[in-house]
Formats: sequence, structure tokens, C-alpha cells
Amino acid sequence: MIRSERERDPLRRYLSAWIGFSAGGHFSQALAVAIVLYGFSTQAIRPMMGWAGSVAILATLVLLSALSLFGARHHIEWRGILPVSLIALFGFMGISVFWSEYTWLTIGGFSYALGFGMLGIYLALGRDLVQVVRATGDALRILLAISLSLEVLSGLLIDMPIRFLGIQGNLAMGGPIQGIAGTRNYLGFLAMLALLTFSVELLTRSVPRQTGVVSVTGAVVTLLFVRSPVTAIAVLVLIVAAVALNALRRAPESRRPVMQIVLAVLIVVGGVLAFVARNRLLASVDGTSDVSARTQLWERMRELISVHDITGWGWVGQWPQTVFPYVTLIAPSGRPYPTGLNAYFDIWLQLGLAGLVLLLVAGVLAFARAWTTASGHPIVAYVWPALVLLLIGVTAAAESFVLFEGTLMLFVATATISARKRSWRSRLPQSLGR
Repeated sequence: MIRSERERDPLRRYLSAWIGFSAGGHFSQALAVAIVLYGFSTQAIRPMMGWAGSVAILATLVLLSALSLFGARHHIEWRGILPVSLIALFGFMGISVFWSEYTWLTIGGFSYALGFGMLGIYLALGRDLVQVVRATGDALRILLAISLSLEVLSGLLIDMPIRFLGIQGNLAMGGPIQGIAGTRNYLGFLAMLALLTFSVELLTRSVPRQTGVVSVTGAVVTLLFVRSPVTAIAVLVLIVAAVALNALRRAPESRRPVMQIVLAVLIVVGGVLAFVARNRLLASVDGTSDVSARTQLWERMRELISVHDITGWGWVGQWPQTVFPYVTLIAPSGRPYPTGLNAYFDIWLQLGLAGLVLLLVAGVLAFARAWTTASGHPIVAYVWPALVLLLIGVTAAAESFVLFEGTLMLFVATATISARKRSWRSRLPQSLGR
């Protein structure tokens, strides 16, 4: 008996030392960079390693994140942090297994989404906001550098596409380029996210000025060659939002409530006008042909939604191309669509009206908290969650990124970071104690 306890002591010491090391600042920051890098490069990892390899990396990162959070458990404030709206959304994904017609696909899709959700929770709890911005910036610098390098190789040096990565080699013709993101819209999303992140890094002096300027230049060059109509509209929206947010931050605190109301009215009016003039707006960014194909897909999705309009067909994440109804949704190329090209229609199809409402509630609450904090907080880094959530919300109207992998992880992280300052549950114990 004594011998067995002695044999366990070295193991305990080893585990204790490893947990302590995993909670350290250098390891945690390196892990955060690896998480963001993996989350936004899965489109390139899967062709090289397959689904099995990609899932193995995800499982390893989740395990390391759990160990790191466990080691730092005494320094983390958990109370009132995790948004109830996000918990409800993921919970509804999980319980959809009970009415799904493809049980194992739903279990797999939910587990995959939950893994990225857990990575997002780690970023929000294991790192502070400036560290999250820095980790995101470091990861995006690597991704954009690799993407531009491969585009130069494909489009200028060997003059042929790199098909297994989805790179078409159009750089010599001025684009569009795809990089390792798989599509021009996703690369455009990453470039816009990078531009936001690099700008905040410069404003907070988190990186040397030369590094920040070179990074911003790389992001702008990528945006120009992407030639994505979706990204072009997102850029216009974010410029307006950044100007409005800057005005709010500079205004006296007593005037901010009135300015917020005026801004909300202008947003509603602008949204209505944009919808009415959507054809001209799309034509101005060369997006009419792209939208016509999407509109046909959404009309077919609405027909399928009406079959299970409240609870949906069951969560699967990215569409399996071998089961009904997804096998019937065919692109002009003759292949089944991998997603619904619209996060709102996509989740409506998979989780019904209930899932759509949960996603909208989670997104609106997160953005309201982030915007309110950003408009009054003295630290400029708090602008980042608000503008990132706005970028995700605008892009969700033409892509399903927010429901999957790295963008889902980023959504969870920014929503949780926003709740840290504005969660009503964090004040419950104090109220009850009075």
C-alpha cells in the first residue's frame, strides 16, 4: 500500500508541475495564438490532414485549454461571466439530437461546435482583452503572410492554381484571391478582421510601430486583391461605425445617451434605405451576379424550413453532402452547397425559428454590451469587441461563418468578454446581500 502511494507521488508532482506551467503567462499566450491560428486555418488543414487530423488538433487544444484554466482557476472570475444566451444557444444545438433525422451527424456537429465554443471561452477567461487582441494579431499576421506568399507562388511564379487549397492563381489578373481561406469572402473577412486588430494594436502600442504599419499595409493589400462584394459592404459599415464610436468616446458623458438614441434611429433609417436600394448597392460593388445565385438557394431553403419551421431539421454545422435535405441544395457548379451562405437562414434551417431567435438574442445582447462599453471605456482596446461583433453580424447576412469553427470561436470569445463588464448576474450577490 505504501509502495503504491510512493509510485503515485511522482505522477502527482508531474501533473501538478504541468498544470502550473500551463497556467503561466508565456504558455497561455502561445496557446492563445495557436488556438486562433488553428481556428482560422481549418480550411487549409483539412485538405492536408483530413477531418481526423483536424479533429485531433481541436481535441488537443481543448485539453490544453482546460488544463491551463484549471491551473489558473484561483485567478479567474467566473461569476456572471458566461452569457446565458450563449449557453441557451449551445444547449439547443445539443438537444436537437432528439428530433434530428440523422442522430450521429447531429452529435458530431454539436461536439465539433462545442469544441470551438470552449476554445472561445478559454480566450475570454484565460487572457485579458489586450492579450486576446495581441494573440489574434499574431495569428492573422501568419495567416495573411502565408496566403499572400502562396498567391504570389501560384499567380506569378508557377502560373497555375493550387487546387487542393482552393487557390485559383488570379493574382496577376488583379484577383480575386483566396489564400488559405478557401474562398475570397472568407479571406476578405480575415483581412478585415486583421485590419481592425492591427489598428487597435497600433493605438494601444501593443506592437512596435514598424510591425503595426507593415501589418496594416498587408491587410489593406489583401482586401484590395480579394475583390469581395461582401467584404466591400462590411468595410463601408465598419467605417461608419468607427466614426460614430469615435464621436461617442469624445463626447461628454452627459450627452452620450442622447447621441446613442440618435445613432440608433439613424441605423434603422439607414438599414431601411439600404434594403430598398439593395440592387444599386450590390451593383456598385459588383455583387449582383453573386447575389442572384444566393437568392435562389435561400428560396429553396425557405421551402425546406417550412417543413420544420419551429425546431428545424437538427444541428449538423457545415452541411453533410450525403443526406437529405442538404443533398438537394445544388450549386450552379453541380455540387451540393457546403453551407447556406447566410447564417440566419442556415440556423433557421437547422434549428428552426427557436434557434434563429436564440442566435439573434445572443448577438444583439453581446453587441449592445460591447458597444456601450466601447463608447465610454477609457481603454481604446474595448473598441475591438464591438467592431468585431459588427463585422460578424454584417458578414452573417451573406455567409455562414459565424456558425462554424474560428468565427464561432471568436463570437463566443467577444460575447463573453463583453459580458465581463455588463453582465447583470455579476451584481446579483451584492444586491441580495443588502
